[in-house]
Amino acid sequence: MAETSRPQARRPRNRKAQLADAAAELFRKHGYHQVSVNDIARAAGVTGPAVYRHFRGKQDILAHVLLSGMDTFGLVTEGALATTGTAGDQLAALLRAVAELAVDRREITALWRWEGRHLAEADRTKIRHRGAELMAQWGIALRDARPELSKSDAELLCWATLSVYGSLSDHHTSPPRRRFEDLLVTLASAITSWEVPRGDPVPVPEPEPAPTTPGSRREELLTAAISLFRERGYAAVSMEDIGARAGMAGPSIYRYFPGKAAILVAGGYRMADRLARTAAHAMTLPAQEALHHLATSYVDTVLRSDNIMATFANELRNLPERDRKDLVRLQRHYVGHWYRLLRTVAPELPEPDAKVVVHVALTIVNDLARTPKLLRRPRIAAELTELAVTVLDAGR
Repeated sequence: MAETSRPQARRPRNRKAQLADAAAELFRKHGYHQVSVNDIARAAGVTGPAVYRHFRGKQDILAHVLLSGMDTFGLVTEGALATTGTAGDQLAALLRAVAELAVDRREITALWRWEGRHLAEADRTKIRHRGAELMAQWGIALRDARPELSKSDAELLCWATLSVYGSLSDHHTSPPRRRFEDLLVTLASAITSWEVPRGDPVPVPEPEPAPTTPGSRREELLTAAISLFRERGYAAVSMEDIGARAGMAGPSIYRYFPGKAAILVAGGYRMADRLARTAAHAMTLPAQEALHHLATSYVDTVLRSDNIMATFANELRNLPERDRKDLVRLQRHYVGHWYRLLRTVAPELPEPDAKVVVHVALTIVNDLARTPKLLRRPRIAAELTELAVTVLDAGR
């Protein structure tokens, strides 16, 4: 009897999408530089060479993930705004639809916020243009529902609302799905309905000056390094780059820091110390007053931090393991003050929901504080504080 040949397995038609989904989740969890093409292949159940049938390399995968994610976001936006009803009904439909998307696809907002700098310039340009189109759609929808808003105020509220959903990339807390979506809609609605207060301009706090002691050269290196890490990403910056930015060269750099990791560690501990001092004072106050003090002091610290906060959040995974664990512990201890105070003033609020609310408040501050256009607003420090407090109150 002739031997029957085994039919060849067919390659799935959606293999490219499978690879992109696997890559998106790995990038979200571990960061772009910590993920290899082989890691992506293993996660998708294929061999490394198979990836190159669909993509030129890891950078090409990231570009596809980001652009596909923005396309998905755009389709959700357009679908919600095409619903029948008033402008308010359409805005409500948009907030609900994006809440469902955010719970289902956390990695989309995570990659927009952290990894776009690794793209080629042509792809970055595409991302910027697509993002501008989406922001314009959101701004029009919000001003249709609230025609009294100026274009700049609507832009502030749109950025803050997007941060409500983007906050999901900063934690792993997951209340039951329907409750999770409802909570996000509640918080986003509080932002879109927020009355932008009027008042005299309040200057943005100046960054803390570097000491004028003999150790100030170390401070100059730290400042230069943090700025470069924020601009290019930790992996793309060398000690020579840092020295050049600080006006130093050669072995003299190593008299102050033994390497890049030590600089990143120093920045992380500096930020942790600043936050710990402000939290210690807040915890001596009544719970409601303490929450407001935490929001105010956090905004002040972030605006004075000279990019340390954003850089540390971005590059945490690049720290040596011992320091990473210690700094994560300090970070969690600080955020824990917010959880406990919120549950003190709202004891009926489930713990997972309280964590979601706190992360939304912190993310709004972090995101808007590194958006140059918004930092030019005359009352941005007060606005960031009030937006954070609005979220905390809405969460209750």
